[in-house]
Amino acid sequence: VQLQASGGGLVQAGDSLRLSCAASGLDFSDSAIGWFRQAPGKEREFVSIISGRGTLKFYADSVKGRFTISRDNAKNTVYLRMNSLKPEDTAVYYCATKRGPTYSDYYNEGSYVSWGQGTLVTVSS
Repeated sequence: VQLQASGGGLVQAGDSLRLSCAASGLDFSDSAIGWFRQAPGKEREFVSIISGRGTLKFYADSVKGRFTISRDNAKNTVYLRMNSLKPEDTAVYYCATKRGPTYSDYYNEGSYVSWGQGTLVTVSS
């Protein structure tokens, strides 16, 4: 299984970005994919997850209403649209495949099996 996250960059507060996570080597449409982030000096934290068919989506409270997760199973890609970015959103963003049901323990990074390399998002004030 390989995951490739991309789309990060340097933006100003209030701007938007769309991250992509391209996957290969798995039954993509049956795989729940999550996004985590790790800010400098902090632990990695859950951001969002989407089920294989896209019917279930969960978000961290800190991004709810600003971030939108989606997927295109024809392209084996999951997206994270990030609007109204804040300096506190600055982090390396990772995508990962989840084991088990989407709704079970999705906020715990131990529930995820394969991880991409991460893409850096920097939001300046």
